[in-house]
Amino acid sequence: MKIFMVWAVVMTMFVTPLVATAAEYEVAIDRKASDILPSDKLSGPHYQIQERVVCYGYMDQFTVNSDYGPFQPSSDYALRKLLKEIQAIAILRQIKGSKVYLDSVKSAAKMPFEFGKSIITDPVDTISGVPKGVFRLFSNMGTAATSERNPSEDARWKTLLLLSSYKRDYASELGVDVYSSNPVLQKELNSLGWAGAIGSLSVSAALTPFGGPGFLAVKMARMSLQFNNLLKTEPAPRLRQINAEKLANMGVSKDLAEQFLNHDSFTPTHQTVIVGSLATLTAARGQDIFITRTLTAEDEETANYFQNMAETMRGFNESVSPITDITVAFGLVFAKAKNGSILIPVPVDYAIWSEHSAGIITNAIKSYKQVTGSQPIGKLELWITGTATPLAKQELEKLGVGVVENIGPRIDFMN
Repeated sequence: MKIFMVWAVVMTMFVTPLVATAAEYEVAIDRKASDILPSDKLSGPHYQIQERVVCYGYMDQFTVNSDYGPFQPSSDYALRKLLKEIQAIAILRQIKGSKVYLDSVKSAAKMPFEFGKSIITDPVDTISGVPKGVFRLFSNMGTAATSERNPSEDARWKTLLLLSSYKRDYASELGVDVYSSNPVLQKELNSLGWAGAIGSLSVSAALTPFGGPGFLAVKMARMSLQFNNLLKTEPAPRLRQINAEKLANMGVSKDLAEQFLNHDSFTPTHQTVIVGSLATLTAARGQDIFITRTLTAEDEETANYFQNMAETMRGFNESVSPITDITVAFGLVFAKAKNGSILIPVPVDYAIWSEHSAGIITNAIKSYKQVTGSQPIGKLELWITGTATPLAKQELEKLGVGVVENIGPRIDFMN
């Protein structure tokens, strides 16, 4: 059902590959992974991407067979994220076979901690939700601190804080999202996190046999590095506070900010990247309009979509022209820039000219003209993360819309 939830949010603006019909429209058909990805990405030491890529009408959905089970990432963005996670899982499992890890397990078994050794060697599923759980639980700690507490509960909180810190450190070194929904990654991060929290296994000691911290030499552009450092150093409750302050500075009402920060579809990573990206649009108004639009997210895929939209606006703002006004018309975002051009950020994998997408873009432009009144509309630029068919580009040009494809190198996406 997730695939159709995203459909509703994206409104099927553009979809994947093509078969032309008599009405000069295209319909989606399945694609081949070998036609989409570089040959060196089709398989790796621990995974194999199936050739068939299923297209539901807006994104590529891959099937990845791995040593750690099958996965079905629902976009090119999600696939890139997954491949990094598979590499991280392999390294984390190698660490668990090392002497320093096994020594930490023995040390933990001797400690008077109720979870004991088993929580390191086989962390239960509920523990894999600790990062998100801590995010919510700690939000209410101001009230809890005023009541009487059992000393053993204080010890547990400290241990959970240590677990969260160690997990963030490992995730940062391995270049993955500590709040990822990947259950295999979470289980391995939990094992190493507990080994540090109750077994005194430091990150540097764990990574030394593999070259020490930073051995992956994860390359990140400026903004990604800033976000990564923030996610590494700050626990979720502090990220919430930082994001709330930034939203207030942008003129977003407290009520709207609370709705966004409490939204179940967004992890602290999504929220931090979205808010951080919008905060760079210092000449713009309408960030609150975009935040309102994000409330329609229903799952991780749509949360990724809105994150990529915010990042696209940030990239356009930095590389083309400062954005001055953000408007939503017929479900699409229009970001007017100082140079008169108008960005339409639509982070999709492959754009075709379907009957439905034609209706969406036509009505969106008409609606935008009505919103802006008699003001002349400048050049419309549709920025997509993937590519578009020749027919899509041709028909969009007739509507006064230019298509900018493969925007990844210009955006600095956080993945």
